[in-house]
Amino acid sequence: MQKKRIALVTGGHTDEFAISLLSADFVIGQLDDTKYDVYKIVVSEGRWVYMDDTLAVHPVNRADFTLRLRHEIVHFDVAFIMLHGIPGENGCFQAYLELLGIPYTSCDAATSAITMNKAYTKAVIADIDNLFVAKSVQIDSSERDVAEQLVTERLSLPYFVKPNCGGSSIGMSKVKSRDELPAALDRAFSTKNAGSQILVEEFVTGREFSVGVFKRGNKTVVLPITEVMVADGFFDYEAKYLSKISPDMTPAMLSPFQRSLVEEVVIAVYKRLACKGMVRVDFFLEDKTGKFYFIEINTIPGQTDHSFIPKQVRAAGMDLSLFYEELIEAAVVTER
Repeated sequence: MQKKRIALVTGGHTDEFAISLLSADFVIGQLDDTKYDVYKIVVSEGRWVYMDDTLAVHPVNRADFTLRLRHEIVHFDVAFIMLHGIPGENGCFQAYLELLGIPYTSCDAATSAITMNKAYTKAVIADIDNLFVAKSVQIDSSERDVAEQLVTERLSLPYFVKPNCGGSSIGMSKVKSRDELPAALDRAFSTKNAGSQILVEEFVTGREFSVGVFKRGNKTVVLPITEVMVADGFFDYEAKYLSKISPDMTPAMLSPFQRSLVEEVVIAVYKRLACKGMVRVDFFLEDKTGKFYFIEINTIPGQTDHSFIPKQVRAAGMDLSLFYEELIEAAVVTER
């Protein structure tokens, strides 16, 4: 059987560039080289390249997404997208591949564009049964001068302040007092390539969780749930990627009722947003009520050895190599 040629697309235009590279290297290490020839394509602003085993750099022909190697032109069968942030999670790269008719392993351009915008996402899913969203204020950069007033008039402390279009908790702050608000607003507004809007949300007191969801044929599959455990209730960039101690538990200790509730809601979210491939949904279960509070959905979740999805796949008794293979083969079937 002829091996499929996979473009493992990584990098990006945001501060998640380094994490994207780590995710790509991890996935490459899991893929079966008897079935796939994998080419790591690094995307940065103004430059798309493939670096071969000799460290020679080969530019990608953007007109048709091909590579010229020696006397051969490489045409890709599938793109495995590990582009965190822009242009991967906002749908731009997916739209490019759709124009070329190249299958890929993520949500489509329309879904990616919607889910990149946290406020838009919440508006789309707000009426799903048993799903709640924290009270929030969306602020445009043109309203920067009155941002503090908008927040304090409409919300109660503590707050989460974050870019409306961003990931990996970059630019995010937890605000416990009004004096901390100006710096948090500045941080969110100044985040690189995260748009011109920020989102400020009231803090939900509860346990934080994250769960992967993917499609297997006509069935939507929910992976084992991870509980995120951090001392100050804020799972920031450092806790996610720089901590030597992984602050989480997979599978989470939940009652059968709680697991059933979570699975019901995240499947509804996946379907409402017309997701494809693998996504991750983050949420709280409120302490007093047990209500499911949606945080966000990540359409290209991290894939390092310490990331939630690989842990959840292992906890489900699945082989990572076969899991990634399933995503690749599903992309091919979907394109057909």
